[in-house]
Amino acid sequence: MTPNESLAGKASVIGLGSMGYGVAQSLARAGFAVTGFDTRADIVSRFATAHGAGAASLSAAAADADVIVIVVVNADQTRQALLGEGGVLEATKPGAVIVSCATMAPERARELGAAVEAAGRLYVDAPLSGGAVRAAEGALTILASGAPEAIAKARPALDAMAAKLYILGDEPGVGASFKIVNQLLAGVHIAAACEAIVFAKRLGLDIAKVYEVIAASAGNSWMFENRVPHILEGDYQPRSAVDIFVKDLGIIADISRSEKFATPIASSALQMFLMTAAAGMGGEDDASVARLYAQIVGLDLPAPKA
Repeated sequence: MTPNESLAGKASVIGLGSMGYGVAQSLARAGFAVTGFDTRADIVSRFATAHGAGAASLSAAAADADVIVIVVVNADQTRQALLGEGGVLEATKPGAVIVSCATMAPERARELGAAVEAAGRLYVDAPLSGGAVRAAEGALTILASGAPEAIAKARPALDAMAAKLYILGDEPGVGASFKIVNQLLAGVHIAAACEAIVFAKRLGLDIAKVYEVIAASAGNSWMFENRVPHILEGDYQPRSAVDIFVKDLGIIADISRSEKFATPIASSALQMFLMTAAAGMGGEDDASVARLYAQIVGLDLPAPKA
């Protein structure tokens, strides 16, 4: 069977970053014939050599696919990939389903869904949670919404990508709303974990021991347990970058204002991510918030890895 033939169907993944590359790997492992596209030709070549095929343009990637999974940074990039000149939508075949995975405001998901549906194609709003490692394992949590026929068409691909798949509503925007709630908590928990571990350092405690104790105590959170090891190891390679939470908590601030619903804790976390980005760490791991706290009070954390 050639790379362009598969019993599972043909899938394209638009965006081969840390999450998208793992998503594409998981689809290939599940038996899809996968074509990858990214603006970085070297990444496309690496994916094609190891896992499937590469495309030199968005339209070439989408032309023959049954399912197109768009894993880019934000709503603007998703819109450009879909609706820009030479974009995905104009190249898709009838009956194809587009799965949009970027975190975005619910109204943006609804707008994109309406544009896709007006063109006679199917659309699933399917933001992801779980990080790059889980993406590569096919073990993401996916928060999906869309018309039943769109969900049914996308279901084999979603199952290949996810350990937990939640079908949350019959129209785009519902999945996006759930993801925004998740990101509020995630951002707050990362900021709190960073604050706590540097506070412990200021108290003269062995922060490795603090991690061990808190991870087994009521103060633990998934983010504390996941991110503090990055700090202990001085490893700030971006699994999830500071700039991601500048974006996502910024979306929450916009929604907070429009809904006249105060989110003071999320707003405080946003300021910590903004200051960390302003200090030159926007592209580094989001646990870098701890480095900002340490800089402010003149403490030394484990040295960043070279």
